[in-house]
Amino acid sequence: MCILFIYVNNNGVPVQGEYKLILASNRDEYYTRPAKGAAPWDESPFVIGGRDMEPGREGGTWLAISGREGIVKIGALLNVTGESKPNVTLGRGPIVANYLVEPLSNEEYSKQLLANDNYGPFNLVSVQIDTKGGNNGGNVSILHTSNTPCKIDQCELDNPLGFGNSTLDVPLQKVKHGRKQFGDIVDKRLKLESKEQLINELLELLSSDEKHLPDPELSRRVPKYFEKLSSINVRFPESGYGSRTRTVILIDHENRMDFIEETMVTADPNGEWKRTTWERQF
Repeated sequence: MCILFIYVNNNGVPVQGEYKLILASNRDEYYTRPAKGAAPWDESPFVIGGRDMEPGREGGTWLAISGREGIVKIGALLNVTGESKPNVTLGRGPIVANYLVEPLSNEEYSKQLLANDNYGPFNLVSVQIDTKGGNNGGNVSILHTSNTPCKIDQCELDNPLGFGNSTLDVPLQKVKHGRKQFGDIVDKRLKLESKEQLINELLELLSSDEKHLPDPELSRRVPKYFEKLSSINVRFPESGYGSRTRTVILIDHENRMDFIEETMVTADPNGEWKRTTWERQF
């Protein structure tokens, strides 16, 4: 399971210290599954993100960002929990990677993806920002693409967005509550003392162990383990599973990006975590 929150300043008015995009996300995975932390990719240095290193699945990613030729793309992959699907022959890891390196718009890529769908159940959140239009926020598009059910939705940017491991029309309770808390942080962003304070508040949200129950949808999808999966920060040490990577991405009104990742160093969620920061001018 994973969770993702996104805010876009779509009012077209550049403000000093304002952000045109704020993103916060948790990656939930088995603690021992090998992965590389966020970094520019050797074969595509215009991309920054983590990499799956599971044997046979090397090179896939769950969340990454690219920027070239005036277009910034962000891709995030979330599984659809509790669904089965026939004719699954491909791993889902390349879905985000291919979106970021191919010269297709998010709409073109989503249509192509669903036309050639041999993947397990997925939700793809694809962000596209045209930075060539100046510093006024540009043209921002966010699509939610799923093969369970097969659908492409254009997301409205009037309010903060939240995504999880269910269908878009029936969000999990932790997504609904987390989106509200994320929105509260976004609303006070200009009153915070520093960028670091904003980052810390977002990371604190991603670290929340509060259980959001009852949740009929989560209970239906995962009847045996729904309580363990009901918080934004998942801790399921009995199964060696949980939130093992936290990511915050900020893009300001001048298209400067901060990519902050906190990830587990060992297979113990109570052990050491490593923070990595990448900066880039788009």
